[in-house]
Amino acid sequence: MEFLSNVYYNNIKMNIAYISLGSNIENRIEHSIKALDELSTFLMLKVVSSFYETEPFGVSDQNNFINCAAEIETSLQPHDLLNYLIDTEKKLGRASKGDYKPRTIDLDIIFYNDLILETTSLIIPHRQAHLRKFVIEPLCEINPDLIHPVLKKPISDILQKLGNKQRVKRIGQYY
Repeated sequence: MEFLSNVYYNNIKMNIAYISLGSNIENRIEHSIKALDELSTFLMLKVVSSFYETEPFGVSDQNNFINCAAEIETSLQPHDLLNYLIDTEKKLGRASKGDYKPRTIDLDIIFYNDLILETTSLIIPHRQAHLRKFVIEPLCEINPDLIHPVLKKPISDILQKLGNKQRVKRIGQYY
């Protein structure tokens, strides 16, 4: 399946993006639901994956995460979408954007249409998405035929290559 990069709504070009969500502080599912609810007030949530419990990636001294993925439709350009996600993280209590720190919510743009973009503040597709089963498995659930624009492979093939080294367990659904 190819990205739909020419979707229009009332003559406004709509873009298809895939967002990864993660939380590992206290009420992880509640934080994830609040984030999805908040996103749905400004973006069109097309599909949301199940929630998955996953082990922390790159560290061992943190709580497990709850992760999911969402396919959205938006008129926002990539940097505007990034700023909206950062504002949403702050609104929901995220203190810092440092790597490998506990967080109430983490929102990342994984794909945006079939765009390949590298700036100082934003890289699309997400540079490490294909290495992280907690990103790829939820994406595969909602669109297994999605093509990674750099690797030119379907998400389902990327998931299969990741194997079972990273523990990812489906635990529930968003509404």
